[in-house]
Amino acid sequence: MAAAALYRDAEAPVEARVRDLLGRMTLREKAAQMAQIERTVASPRALAELGAGSVLNAGGSAPRDRASAADWASMVDEMQRHALSSRLAVPILFGTDAVHGHNNVFGATVFPHNVGLGASRDTELARKIGEATALEVRATGIHWTFAPCVAVCRDPRWGRCYESYSEDPEIVRSLTTIVTGLQGHPPADHPHGYPFLSSVRENVLACAKHFVGDGGTDKGINEGNTICSPEDLEGIHLRPYPECMAQGVATVMASYSQWNGEPLHASHYLMTDVLKGKLGFKGFVVSDWEGIDRLCEPRGSDYRYCIAQSVNAGMDMIMIPHRFEKFLEDLVFLVEAGEIPMSRIDDAVERILRVKFISGVFEHPFSDRSLLDIIGCKEHRLLAREAVRKSLVLLKNGKNQKEPFLPLAKNVKRILVAGTHADNIGYQCGGWTIAWNGDNGRITIGTTILEAIKESIGVETEVVYQECPTETTVETGEFSYAVVVVGEVPYAEWSIQAKYVGT
Repeated sequence: MAAAALYRDAEAPVEARVRDLLGRMTLREKAAQMAQIERTVASPRALAELGAGSVLNAGGSAPRDRASAADWASMVDEMQRHALSSRLAVPILFGTDAVHGHNNVFGATVFPHNVGLGASRDTELARKIGEATALEVRATGIHWTFAPCVAVCRDPRWGRCYESYSEDPEIVRSLTTIVTGLQGHPPADHPHGYPFLSSVRENVLACAKHFVGDGGTDKGINEGNTICSPEDLEGIHLRPYPECMAQGVATVMASYSQWNGEPLHASHYLMTDVLKGKLGFKGFVVSDWEGIDRLCEPRGSDYRYCIAQSVNAGMDMIMIPHRFEKFLEDLVFLVEAGEIPMSRIDDAVERILRVKFISGVFEHPFSDRSLLDIIGCKEHRLLAREAVRKSLVLLKNGKNQKEPFLPLAKNVKRILVAGTHADNIGYQCGGWTIAWNGDNGRITIGTTILEAIKESIGVETEVVYQECPTETTVETGEFSYAVVVVGEVPYAEWSIQAKYVGT
Protein backbone atom coordinates (compact mmCIF):
# COMPACT_ATOMS: atom_id res chain seq x y z
CA MET A 1 0.00 0.00 0.00
CA ALA A 2 2.81 2.39 0.90
CA ALA A 3 4.48 1.84 -2.48
CA ALA A 4 1.36 3.06 -4.29
CA ALA A 5 0.63 5.89 -1.87
CA LEU A 6 -0.16 9.29 -3.36
CA TYR A 7 2.41 11.01 -1.16
CA ARG A 8 5.12 9.09 -3.01
CA ASP A 9 4.04 10.53 -6.36
CA ALA A 10 6.41 13.39 -7.23
CA GLU A 11 3.96 14.63 -9.87
CA ALA A 12 1.03 14.97 -7.44
CA PRO A 13 0.20 18.45 -6.02
CA VAL A 14 2.04 19.24 -2.79
CA GLU A 15 -1.13 19.80 -0.78
CA ALA A 16 -2.57 16.46 -1.92
CA ARG A 17 0.63 14.69 -0.89
CA VAL A 18 0.53 16.41 2.50
CA ARG A 19 -3.06 15.34 3.15
CA ASP A 20 -2.39 11.77 2.01
CA LEU A 21 0.66 11.26 4.22
CA LEU A 22 -0.89 13.01 7.22
CA GLY A 23 -3.89 10.70 6.97
CA ARG A 24 -1.64 7.64 7.19
CA MET A 25 0.20 8.77 10.35
CA THR A 26 -0.43 7.70 13.90
CA LEU A 27 -0.37 10.29 16.67
CA ARG A 28 3.08 9.11 17.73
CA GLU A 29 4.41 9.45 14.18
CA LYS A 30 3.00 12.96 13.95
CA ALA A 31 4.57 13.90 17.28
CA ALA A 32 7.93 12.55 16.11
CA GLN A 33 7.80 14.76 13.00
CA MET A 34 7.61 17.76 15.33
CA ALA A 35 10.94 16.90 16.96
CA GLN A 36 14.39 18.09 15.94
CA ILE A 37 17.22 16.22 17.64
CA GLU A 38 20.98 16.77 17.86
CA ARG A 39 23.09 14.53 15.62
CA THR A 40 24.74 12.81 18.60
CA VAL A 41 21.39 11.32 19.67
CA ALA A 42 20.17 10.56 16.14
CA SER A 43 20.48 6.80 16.65
CA PRO A 44 18.98 4.16 14.35
CA ARG A 45 16.23 3.73 16.95
CA ALA A 46 15.45 7.48 17.02
CA LEU A 47 15.26 7.66 13.23
CA ALA A 48 13.96 4.28 12.06
CA GLU A 49 11.80 3.12 14.95
CA LEU A 50 10.63 6.42 16.48
CA GLY A 51 10.71 8.47 13.28
CA ALA A 52 12.30 11.78 14.37
CA GLY A 53 11.45 14.45 11.82
CA SER A 54 14.63 16.48 11.82
CA VAL A 55 18.27 16.47 12.93
CA LEU A 56 20.71 19.32 13.51
CA ASN A 57 24.30 19.74 14.56
CA ALA A 58 25.14 22.06 17.42
CA GLY A 59 27.90 24.60 16.86
CA GLY A 60 31.15 22.65 16.98
CA SER A 61 29.37 19.29 16.78
CA ALA A 62 30.90 17.48 13.80
CA PRO A 63 31.45 13.91 12.59
CA ARG A 64 35.08 14.16 13.72
CA ASP A 65 37.80 16.76 14.24
CA ARG A 66 38.49 18.66 11.01
CA ALA A 67 35.80 16.60 9.29
CA SER A 68 35.84 16.88 5.51
CA ALA A 69 32.81 17.70 3.39
CA ALA A 70 32.68 14.01 2.46
CA ASP A 71 32.58 13.07 6.15
CA TRP A 72 29.57 15.34 6.63
CA ALA A 73 27.81 13.95 3.56
CA SER A 74 28.40 10.37 4.72
CA MET A 75 26.99 11.16 8.16
CA VAL A 76 23.82 12.77 6.80
CA ASP A 77 23.33 10.02 4.22
CA GLU A 78 23.58 7.34 6.92
CA MET A 79 20.96 9.11 9.01
CA GLN A 80 18.74 9.40 5.96
CA ARG A 81 19.00 5.67 5.30
CA HIS A 82 17.74 4.97 8.81
CA ALA A 83 14.87 7.46 8.42
CA LEU A 84 13.83 5.88 5.12
CA SER A 85 13.60 2.47 6.80
CA SER A 86 10.79 3.75 9.06
CA ARG A 87 7.21 2.55 8.48
CA LEU A 88 6.23 5.42 6.18
CA ALA A 89 9.77 6.16 4.93
CA VAL A 90 9.59 9.88 5.73
CA PRO A 91 13.03 11.46 5.24
CA ILE A 92 14.59 13.82 7.75
CA LEU A 93 15.48 17.46 7.23
CA PHE A 94 19.01 18.11 8.48
CA GLY A 95 19.62 21.68 9.69
CA THR A 96 22.84 23.57 10.39
CA ASP A 97 23.95 27.07 11.37
CA ALA A 98 25.53 28.08 8.06
CA VAL A 99 25.32 31.74 9.03
CA HIS A 100 28.35 33.19 7.23
CA GLY A 101 29.13 30.49 4.75
CA HIS A 102 29.09 26.78 5.60
CA ASN A 103 31.04 27.79 8.67
CA ASN A 104 30.89 24.49 10.57
CA VAL A 105 32.88 22.66 7.90
CA PHE A 106 36.68 22.72 7.79
CA GLY A 107 37.86 24.28 4.52
CA ALA A 108 34.50 25.78 3.54
CA THR A 109 34.29 29.39 2.36
CA VAL A 110 33.82 31.80 5.27
CA PHE A 111 32.09 35.10 4.47
CA PRO A 112 31.92 38.25 6.62
CA HIS A 113 29.32 38.23 9.37
CA ASN A 114 26.07 40.12 8.81
CA VAL A 115 27.35 43.34 10.37
CA GLY A 116 29.98 43.46 7.60
CA LEU A 117 27.45 42.79 4.86
CA GLY A 118 25.28 45.52 6.34
CA ALA A 119 28.19 47.94 5.95
CA SER A 120 28.44 46.97 2.27
CA ARG A 121 24.78 47.96 1.60
CA ASP A 122 25.04 45.58 -1.38
CA THR A 123 21.84 43.56 -1.85
CA GLU A 124 23.13 41.70 -4.90
CA LEU A 125 26.26 40.68 -3.00
CA ALA A 126 24.09 39.25 -0.22
CA ARG A 127 22.13 37.23 -2.78
CA LYS A 128 25.31 35.84 -4.33
CA ILE A 129 26.63 34.86 -0.90
CA GLY A 130 23.39 33.01 -0.32
CA GLU A 131 23.87 31.12 -3.60
CA ALA A 132 27.45 30.16 -2.78
CA THR A 133 26.54 29.11 0.75
CA ALA A 134 23.64 27.00 -0.51
CA LEU A 135 25.89 25.10 -2.91
CA GLU A 136 28.44 24.30 -0.21
CA VAL A 137 25.70 23.24 2.23
CA ARG A 138 24.06 21.00 -0.38
CA ALA A 139 27.45 19.44 -1.13
CA THR A 140 27.43 17.98 2.37
CA GLY A 141 23.93 16.54 1.99
CA ILE A 142 22.37 19.15 4.30
CA HIS A 143 19.00 20.62 3.33
CA TRP A 144 18.45 23.54 5.67
CA THR A 145 20.37 26.45 7.18
CA PHE A 146 19.29 28.50 10.19
CA ALA A 147 19.87 31.76 8.34
CA PRO A 148 19.46 34.63 7.81
CA CYS A 149 19.33 36.44 11.12
CA VAL A 150 17.15 39.46 10.35
CA ALA A 151 17.35 41.00 13.80
CA VAL A 152 17.44 44.79 13.99
CA CYS A 153 20.09 45.43 16.62
CA ARG A 154 19.24 48.56 18.63
CA ASP A 155 21.88 48.22 21.34
CA PRO A 156 25.55 47.32 20.65
CA ARG A 157 25.73 45.61 24.05
CA TRP A 158 23.63 42.77 22.62
CA GLY A 159 25.79 39.65 22.51
CA ARG A 160 24.66 38.86 18.97
CA CYS A 161 25.11 42.33 17.54
CA TYR A 162 27.47 41.15 14.80
CA GLU A 163 24.73 38.80 13.56
CA SER A 164 22.57 41.82 12.67
CA TYR A 165 22.94 43.65 9.38
CA SER A 166 22.12 47.03 10.89
CA GLU A 167 20.28 49.08 13.47
CA ASP A 168 18.30 50.49 10.51
CA PRO A 169 15.30 48.25 9.72
CA GLU A 170 15.31 49.33 6.09
CA ILE A 171 18.90 48.14 5.59
CA VAL A 172 18.04 44.84 7.25
CA ARG A 173 14.96 44.49 5.06
CA SER A 174 16.94 45.17 1.89
CA LEU A 175 19.55 42.51 2.65
CA THR A 176 17.00 39.73 3.01
CA THR A 177 17.91 39.04 -0.64
CA ILE A 178 20.11 36.33 0.87
CA VAL A 179 16.89 34.31 1.21
CA THR A 180 16.55 34.23 -2.58
CA GLY A 181 20.22 33.31 -2.82
CA LEU A 182 19.72 30.37 -0.49
CA GLN A 183 16.36 29.14 -1.80
CA GLY A 184 16.31 30.38 -5.41
CA HIS A 185 14.11 32.87 -7.26
CA PRO A 186 10.39 32.29 -6.71
CA PRO A 187 8.17 32.79 -9.76
CA ALA A 188 6.30 36.06 -10.17
CA ASP A 189 2.97 34.47 -9.22
CA HIS A 190 4.34 32.76 -6.12
CA PRO A 191 1.79 33.02 -3.26
CA HIS A 192 2.92 35.32 -0.46
CA GLY A 193 4.02 33.35 2.58
CA TYR A 194 4.10 29.96 0.84
CA PRO A 195 7.48 28.15 1.15
CA PHE A 196 9.57 27.76 -1.98
CA LEU A 197 12.74 25.98 -3.13
CA SER A 198 13.99 26.34 -6.69
CA SER A 199 16.46 23.47 -7.00
CA VAL A 200 17.06 20.41 -4.82
CA ARG A 201 20.63 20.29 -6.14
CA GLU A 202 21.70 23.90 -5.73
CA ASN A 203 19.46 25.44 -3.04
CA VAL A 204 18.70 24.96 0.63
CA LEU A 205 15.83 25.90 2.91
CA ALA A 206 16.34 29.23 4.67
CA CYS A 207 15.20 30.28 8.14
CA ALA A 208 14.34 33.88 9.06
CA LYS A 209 15.27 34.42 12.71
CA HIS A 210 14.67 35.21 15.50
CA PHE A 211 11.00 36.06 15.51
CA VAL A 212 10.65 38.76 16.72
CA GLY A 213 12.37 41.68 18.50
CA ASP A 214 15.51 39.78 19.47
CA GLY A 215 17.73 42.77 18.65
CA GLY A 216 15.72 45.24 20.72
CA THR A 217 16.00 43.87 24.24
CA ASP A 218 16.31 46.23 27.19
CA LYS A 219 19.99 47.11 27.78
CA GLY A 220 20.91 44.66 25.01
CA ILE A 221 20.55 41.70 27.34
CA ASN A 222 20.63 38.51 25.31
CA GLU A 223 17.38 36.56 25.57
CA GLY A 224 16.01 39.59 27.41
CA ASN A 225 12.83 41.65 27.20
CA THR A 226 11.99 43.91 24.26
CA ILE A 227 9.89 46.72 25.68
CA CYS A 228 8.04 48.61 22.96
CA SER A 229 4.64 49.43 21.54
CA PRO A 230 2.97 47.25 18.88
CA GLU A 231 3.63 50.07 16.41
CA ASP A 232 7.39 50.04 17.12
CA LEU A 233 7.51 46.26 17.03
CA GLU A 234 5.92 46.31 13.58
CA GLY A 235 7.83 49.31 12.25
CA ILE A 236 11.27 48.21 13.47
CA HIS A 237 11.62 44.54 14.35
CA LEU A 238 8.91 43.01 12.18
CA ARG A 239 9.94 45.06 9.15
CA PRO A 240 12.17 42.44 7.42
CA TYR A 241 9.70 39.54 7.73
CA PRO A 242 7.16 40.45 5.01
CA GLU A 243 10.07 40.63 2.57
CA CYS A 244 11.19 37.16 3.66
CA MET A 245 7.61 35.91 3.18
CA ALA A 246 7.53 37.37 -0.33
CA GLN A 247 10.64 35.36 -1.20
CA GLY A 248 9.05 32.16 0.06
CA VAL A 249 11.20 31.64 3.14
CA ALA A 250 10.49 28.07 4.25
CA THR A 251 10.99 28.34 8.01
CA VAL A 252 11.02 30.90 10.81
CA MET A 253 12.81 30.45 14.14
CA ALA A 254 11.24 31.86 17.30
CA SER A 255 13.28 34.12 19.55
CA TYR A 256 14.43 33.28 23.06
CA SER A 257 13.50 36.84 24.03
CA GLN A 258 10.27 38.31 25.34
CA TRP A 259 8.05 41.11 24.13
CA ASN A 260 6.77 43.23 27.01
CA GLY A 261 7.33 40.28 29.33
CA GLU A 262 5.73 37.54 27.20
CA PRO A 263 8.16 34.85 25.97
CA LEU A 264 8.11 34.54 22.19
CA HIS A 265 8.18 30.76 22.49
CA ALA A 266 4.74 30.97 24.13
CA SER A 267 3.20 33.90 22.24
CA HIS A 268 0.05 32.81 20.40
CA TYR A 269 -0.51 36.39 19.29
CA LEU A 270 2.85 36.75 17.56
CA MET A 271 3.38 33.23 16.23
CA THR A 272 -0.19 32.45 15.19
CA ASP A 273 -2.15 35.70 14.86
CA VAL A 274 0.64 37.81 13.36
CA LEU A 275 3.08 35.45 11.62
CA LYS A 276 0.69 32.79 10.37
CA GLY A 277 -2.38 34.98 10.20
CA LYS A 278 -1.52 38.55 9.25
CA LEU A 279 1.67 37.71 7.33
CA GLY A 280 0.19 34.56 5.79
CA PHE A 281 3.20 32.33 6.56
CA LYS A 282 2.60 28.75 5.34
CA GLY A 283 5.98 27.28 6.25
CA PHE A 284 6.78 26.03 9.74
CA VAL A 285 8.00 27.69 12.93
CA VAL A 286 10.93 26.04 14.72
CA SER A 287 12.01 26.71 18.28
CA ASP A 288 15.53 27.72 19.20
CA TRP A 289 17.90 25.32 20.97
CA GLU A 290 16.11 24.11 24.12
CA GLY A 291 13.87 27.15 23.65
CA ILE A 292 10.83 25.57 25.27
CA ASP A 293 12.94 24.63 28.30
CA ARG A 294 13.30 28.34 29.04
CA LEU A 295 9.56 28.39 29.71
CA CYS A 296 10.08 25.88 32.51
CA GLU A 297 12.59 27.97 34.45
CA PRO A 298 10.07 30.01 36.48
CA ARG A 299 8.08 26.83 37.19
CA GLY A 300 10.78 24.30 37.99
CA SER A 301 10.85 21.19 35.85
CA ASP A 302 7.29 20.97 34.50
CA TYR A 303 8.33 19.92 31.00
CA ARG A 304 4.81 19.05 29.90
CA TYR A 305 3.71 22.59 30.72
CA CYS A 306 6.52 23.95 28.52
CA ILE A 307 5.53 21.74 25.60
CA ALA A 308 1.83 22.63 25.88
CA GLN A 309 2.49 26.37 26.15
CA SER A 310 4.74 26.42 23.11
CA VAL A 311 2.82 24.06 20.81
CA ASN A 312 -0.55 25.66 21.61
CA ALA A 313 0.97 29.07 20.87
CA GLY A 314 1.90 27.93 17.36
CA MET A 315 5.32 26.26 17.55
CA ASP A 316 5.51 23.55 14.90
CA MET A 317 8.92 21.94 15.34
CA ILE A 318 10.75 21.72 18.66
CA MET A 319 14.55 21.87 18.70
CA ILE A 320 14.74 19.62 21.73
CA PRO A 321 17.67 18.69 21.10
CA HIS A 322 18.58 15.74 23.41
CA ARG A 323 15.66 14.26 25.34
CA PHE A 324 13.72 13.02 22.34
CA GLU A 325 11.91 10.09 23.94
CA LYS A 326 10.80 12.22 26.90
CA PHE A 327 9.43 14.84 24.50
CA LEU A 328 7.64 12.21 22.43
CA GLU A 329 6.04 10.60 25.47
CA ASP A 330 4.92 13.94 26.94
CA LEU A 331 3.54 15.36 23.68
CA VAL A 332 1.45 12.24 23.04
CA PHE A 333 0.20 12.35 26.65
CA LEU A 334 -0.83 16.01 26.30
CA VAL A 335 -2.83 15.32 23.15
CA GLU A 336 -4.53 12.27 24.61
CA ALA A 337 -5.35 14.26 27.75
CA GLY A 338 -6.93 17.01 25.66
CA GLU A 339 -4.42 19.69 26.69
CA ILE A 340 -3.23 20.10 23.09
CA PRO A 341 -5.95 19.77 20.43
CA MET A 342 -5.40 17.28 17.64
CA SER A 343 -6.10 20.08 15.16
CA ARG A 344 -2.97 21.91 16.39
CA ILE A 345 -0.85 18.78 15.88
CA ASP A 346 -2.25 18.30 12.39
CA ASP A 347 -1.56 21.93 11.52
CA ALA A 348 2.05 21.66 12.71
CA VAL A 349 2.72 18.41 10.86
CA GLU A 350 1.01 19.70 7.69
CA ARG A 351 3.43 22.62 7.71
CA ILE A 352 6.46 20.39 8.27
CA LEU A 353 5.43 17.95 5.53
CA ARG A 354 4.69 20.84 3.15
CA VAL A 355 8.27 22.08 3.53
CA LYS A 356 9.65 18.57 3.18
CA PHE A 357 7.79 17.99 -0.09
CA ILE A 358 8.80 21.39 -1.43
CA SER A 359 12.43 20.71 -0.49
CA GLY A 360 12.52 17.66 -2.77
CA VAL A 361 13.96 15.50 -0.01
CA PHE A 362 11.45 12.71 -0.73
CA GLU A 363 12.79 12.33 -4.27
CA HIS A 364 16.41 13.28 -3.54
CA PRO A 365 17.18 12.27 0.06
CA PHE A 366 20.93 11.70 -0.37
CA SER A 367 23.90 13.96 -1.00
CA ASP A 368 25.19 14.74 -4.49
CA ARG A 369 28.87 13.79 -4.30
CA SER A 370 29.61 15.59 -7.55
CA LEU A 371 29.30 18.85 -5.60
CA LEU A 372 32.04 18.06 -3.07
CA ASP A 373 34.76 19.91 -5.00
CA ILE A 374 32.77 23.15 -4.73
CA ILE A 375 33.54 23.42 -1.00
CA GLY A 376 35.96 26.34 -0.60
CA CYS A 377 36.38 26.67 -4.38
CA LYS A 378 38.24 29.58 -5.97
CA GLU A 379 35.06 31.25 -7.24
CA HIS A 380 33.52 31.32 -3.76
CA ARG A 381 36.73 32.58 -2.16
CA LEU A 382 36.88 35.41 -4.68
CA LEU A 383 33.31 36.28 -3.74
CA ALA A 384 34.33 36.27 -0.08
CA ARG A 385 37.23 38.57 -0.91
CA GLU A 386 34.81 40.94 -2.67
CA ALA A 387 32.55 40.86 0.39
CA VAL A 388 35.44 41.72 2.69
CA ARG A 389 36.52 44.56 0.42
CA LYS A 390 33.01 46.02 0.24
CA SER A 391 32.39 45.64 3.98
CA LEU A 392 35.44 47.70 4.97
CA VAL A 393 34.62 51.07 6.51
CA LEU A 394 37.29 53.76 6.13
CA LEU A 395 37.11 56.22 9.01
CA LYS A 396 39.88 58.59 7.90
CA ASN A 397 42.50 58.55 5.15
CA GLY A 398 45.45 60.72 6.08
CA LYS A 399 45.53 64.27 7.43
CA ASN A 400 43.35 65.68 4.65
CA GLN A 401 42.11 64.93 1.16
CA LYS A 402 45.28 66.34 -0.39
CA GLU A 403 47.53 63.94 1.54
CA PRO A 404 45.83 60.54 1.56
CA PHE A 405 47.61 57.77 3.39
CA LEU A 406 45.97 54.93 1.46
CA PRO A 407 46.63 53.00 -0.68
CA LEU A 408 49.89 51.91 0.90
CA ALA A 409 52.97 51.82 -1.29
CA LYS A 410 54.24 48.29 -2.02
CA ASN A 411 57.88 49.20 -2.56
CA VAL A 412 59.11 50.60 0.75
CA LYS A 413 61.99 49.54 2.99
CA ARG A 414 60.29 48.08 6.06
CA ILE A 415 56.73 47.51 7.30
CA LEU A 416 55.75 46.70 10.87
CA VAL A 417 52.76 44.39 11.28
CA ALA A 418 51.36 44.09 14.79
CA GLY A 419 48.25 43.19 16.75
CA THR A 420 46.43 40.12 18.07
CA HIS A 421 44.45 39.60 14.85
CA ALA A 422 47.25 40.05 12.32
CA ASP A 423 48.17 36.38 12.03
CA ASN A 424 45.14 34.55 13.42
CA ILE A 425 42.55 32.94 11.15
CA GLY A 426 40.27 32.12 14.08
CA TYR A 427 40.20 35.71 15.27
CA GLN A 428 39.57 36.95 11.72
CA CYS A 429 36.58 34.63 11.30
CA GLY A 430 34.95 35.36 14.68
CA GLY A 431 32.16 33.35 16.30
CA TRP A 432 30.13 30.63 14.63
CA THR A 433 33.21 29.29 12.86
CA ILE A 434 34.05 25.58 13.21
CA ALA A 435 33.17 25.89 16.91
CA TRP A 436 30.08 27.62 18.31
CA ASN A 437 32.12 30.40 19.91
CA GLY A 438 34.78 30.37 17.23
CA ASP A 439 38.35 29.80 18.36
CA ASN A 440 41.94 30.99 18.39
CA GLY A 441 44.49 30.02 15.75
CA ARG A 442 44.44 28.20 12.43
CA ILE A 443 41.01 26.66 12.83
CA THR A 444 40.31 26.40 9.09
CA ILE A 445 41.85 27.08 5.69
CA GLY A 446 42.49 30.70 4.81
CA THR A 447 44.94 33.57 4.50
CA THR A 448 45.81 35.75 7.46
CA ILE A 449 46.32 39.49 7.07
CA LEU A 450 50.04 39.08 7.71
CA GLU A 451 50.30 36.43 5.00
CA ALA A 452 48.37 38.62 2.58
CA ILE A 453 50.65 41.59 3.23
CA LYS A 454 53.72 39.44 2.58
CA GLU A 455 52.19 38.26 -0.70
CA SER A 456 51.39 41.82 -1.79
CA ILE A 457 54.57 43.78 -1.11
CA GLY A 458 57.52 44.41 -3.40
CA VAL A 459 60.50 42.07 -3.41
CA GLU A 460 62.75 44.61 -1.69
CA THR A 461 60.36 45.26 1.20
CA GLU A 462 60.94 43.67 4.60
CA VAL A 463 57.99 42.82 6.83
CA VAL A 464 58.60 42.71 10.58
CA TYR A 465 55.87 41.02 12.59
CA GLN A 466 55.51 41.40 16.35
CA GLU A 467 52.12 40.80 17.94
CA CYS A 468 52.97 43.25 20.75
CA PRO A 469 55.92 45.37 19.58
CA THR A 470 58.10 47.06 22.15
CA GLU A 471 58.81 50.77 22.30
CA THR A 472 62.36 50.03 21.21
CA THR A 473 61.14 48.21 18.11
CA VAL A 474 59.01 51.15 17.08
CA GLU A 475 61.69 53.79 17.76
CA THR A 476 64.61 52.02 16.09
CA GLY A 477 62.93 50.02 13.36
CA GLU A 478 62.94 52.69 10.64
CA PHE A 479 59.53 51.58 9.42
CA SER A 480 57.76 53.29 6.55
CA TYR A 481 54.47 52.46 8.26
CA ALA A 482 52.81 50.05 10.65
CA VAL A 483 49.72 47.93 10.12
CA VAL A 484 48.04 47.20 13.46
CA VAL A 485 45.28 44.59 13.43
CA VAL A 486 43.12 44.33 16.55
CA GLY A 487 39.55 43.40 17.39
CA GLU A 488 37.23 41.32 19.54
CA VAL A 489 38.07 37.75 20.40
CA PRO A 490 35.53 35.30 18.97
CA TYR A 491 32.31 34.68 20.91
CA ALA A 492 28.70 33.76 20.34
CA GLU A 493 25.41 34.84 21.88
CA TRP A 494 25.61 35.68 25.59
CA SER A 495 29.30 34.93 26.15
CA ILE A 496 30.38 38.57 26.43
CA GLN A 497 27.19 39.90 27.95
CA ALA A 498 28.34 40.13 31.57
CA LYS A 499 31.17 42.47 30.58
CA TYR A 500 28.92 45.13 29.08
CA VAL A 501 25.44 45.09 30.58
CA GLY A 502 25.00 48.15 32.76
CA THR A 503 28.04 49.97 31.40
